[in-house]
Amino acid sequence: VISLAKSDEHFRLLYDIKGRFAVHRISAEEAKYYLGKVKRQAVGPKGVPYVVLHDGRTVRYPDPDVKVNDTVQFDFTTGKIKKFLKFDSGVQVMVTGGRNTGRV
Repeated sequence: VISLAKSDEHFRLLYDIKGRFAVHRISAEEAKYYLGKVKRQAVGPKGVPYVVLHDGRTVRYPDPDVKVNDTVQFDFTTGKIKKFLKFDSGVQVMVTGGRNTGRV
């Protein structure tokens, strides 16, 4: 999420169909969260469960149903997971790596 304070505009970087970065304008409400992919799930000291997102962010006490490769909606203001989407066959996704980057 990219926020410009002077003009009060918010943008999100996405891939276009050719695999290049494209700037997508979003509302102020959408700028409060981002989507992250769960890369690792573990139990820390004293039995505290946590997940690690694709950008290295660690979230403690996630929903027990969140597993590796799921997508979570992370809220910047609270620092917690709002919602999550299961990684399953038949789900619509955007490719973020390889020759098909940017395709839905």
